Amino acid sequence: MNTDWKNRYRDKLKSPDRALEALQPGHRVFIGSACGTPQKLVQGLADRPIEDVEIVHLLTLGVAPYAQETMAARYRANAFFISANVRPAVWEGRADYTPIFLSEIPALFKSGRLPLDVALIHVTPPDEHGFCSFGVSVDITKPAAESARMVIAEVNPQMPRTLGDSFIHVDEIDALVENDAPLYEFVTPGESEVARRIARNVADLIENGSTIQVGYGGIPNALLGYLKEKKDLGVHTEVFSDSTIDLIEAGVITNRRKTLHPGKIVASFAMGSARLFRYIDNNPMFEFHPVSYTNDPYVIAQNHKMVSINSALEVDLTGQVCADSIGYQFFSGIGGQVDFVRGAARSHEGKAIIVLRSTRDNDRYSRIVPVLTEGAGVVTSRGDVHYVVTEWGVAYLHGRSIRERALALISIAHPKFRSELLHMAKERHYVYHDQPEETLVTARYPEEFETRAALTDGTEFLIRPIRPTDEPLMRELFYSFSKDTVFYRFFSYLRSMPHDKLTKFVNVDYETEMALVAVIGAAGEERIIGSTRYYVDSATGLAEFAIEVQDGFQNRGIGTALFNHLIRVARAKGVKGFVGYVLDSNTRAYRLMTKSGFPIETKWEDGVYTLTMRFGDVKR
Repeated sequence: MNTDWKNRYRDKLKSPDRALEALQPGHRVFIGSACGTPQKLVQGLADRPIEDVEIVHLLTLGVAPYAQETMAARYRANAFFISANVRPAVWEGRADYTPIFLSEIPALFKSGRLPLDVALIHVTPPDEHGFCSFGVSVDITKPAAESARMVIAEVNPQMPRTLGDSFIHVDEIDALVENDAPLYEFVTPGESEVARRIARNVADLIENGSTIQVGYGGIPNALLGYLKEKKDLGVHTEVFSDSTIDLIEAGVITNRRKTLHPGKIVASFAMGSARLFRYIDNNPMFEFHPVSYTNDPYVIAQNHKMVSINSALEVDLTGQVCADSIGYQFFSGIGGQVDFVRGAARSHEGKAIIVLRSTRDNDRYSRIVPVLTEGAGVVTSRGDVHYVVTEWGVAYLHGRSIRERALALISIAHPKFRSELLHMAKERHYVYHDQPEETLVTARYPEEFETRAALTDGTEFLIRPIRPTDEPLMRELFYSFSKDTVFYRFFSYLRSMPHDKLTKFVNVDYETEMALVAVIGAAGEERIIGSTRYYVDSATGLAEFAIEVQDGFQNRGIGTALFNHLIRVARAKGVKGFVGYVLDSNTRAYRLMTKSGFPIETKWEDGVYTLTMRFGDVKR
């Protein structure tokens, strides 16, 4: 590897036609990925008078003559990930699809289980030492080049020089085709309102200091707007796009708190615009590696607070995720979804998130289904799934029963399909047959009444309307109460709270009845530490209210925060006032009402105070 490489470089220069003369019938040819697809070499395949050549590739962009029907006798594509340019060929049986975890593809090449005869790659011109960078596409391209018997490289001065494990020496290349041309640009789809709502729900799960796996498309792009208040995010991903630059320039992505490769964005390929290509050129913040490293779940898990975000086509009520097909029709591929789901799940404080729009085909079909469409494959198993996010909310499934999963997923399905989903869940005995329908199906969850408050020690907690899926948490709350707390709340020493009683507490219509809960912990680790509710008497317009706080959290500001917020909600709903029944020994509850600032009418009988509070025009 001395300076003589310059002479050898000149000797290897060829036209596309001359370089591609190396292809022979029966060869297996690899093509570089995504924006790194060697456009000139791929176009040259159309002019080769050859037959029976297999083309293997990951996602490719731009021209794909080998997938055209007129060339079916000459080439047959075999896609590890089905991109739009080969999708019709796969659907019509003129091309193949090989399902495999992205992290495991390099081993196919290197072990010889899928031997490569030729690799067509796209690289930068060599540096002063004779090394060319794979640029925007290291992924499986570098392992393919290291495994193929012959390497043909398209050398392009407009390819950005990326750093990391991303180089090949001129001596490892057999033929060179120069092409000074702009790289193929990937245009990010526009942000829809649905994508923005999903992105907002995802952003709520991302904590400061998290390392995130970002992708490309409408939802990652929309996520940008909801992460601008986050601090010190890091990136470890297989692919990223322009939105990453925006977050760097906004000071959100700093990589300072990464536990693996601190200060670096670790990735395998990039898809985006010319702006992105210029930004990553020779930029030491970015470190590119093959997917055998970036997608290794063991490597991913070394990033603390790792958050993976991957999309799905369908999710069934048990939590099975289909991400590569629509029924029998293969659409994309397994990709790196399972790699990152498993890596994030094993990360310290990590989160594995599956995102999907709740419907498809202009709201004609639900993407949350009783059972996966016939022919659809399971990419991520029900045992691997943690968070599922739609525009309607977040469902946490890991460690949850089928009943809990089904209810959680129905609650984030599109409202027009919830009744059907609940009916099917009952039919399959996934949920209780007496599971109320109204709250889950027809009542709108009033997210506008969510608010945050703090304990006396400054610890934040969330106050939100109760959900039907809160039944297990409310059960835990009840059994945490002391005998005195149970007696003050229910006026009797209840010993149990079975489903038939508890279901009445968690299923409310949010109109004549409202219930709020105080919650600590992130989604999936939530604990309800207090609850309050009211029931409206239509005859008087007044509402009977009740409140309970877990013993260990009493006298820490939770009861006051719950009660004050319940008053705000009630007034917004047009309730005229509250009526509370308080045992004369329950001094806490008595003080709570009397210090509220509203006029109180007091009546005492048989050891019970009846306290009536009328809101009137008192300002708060």
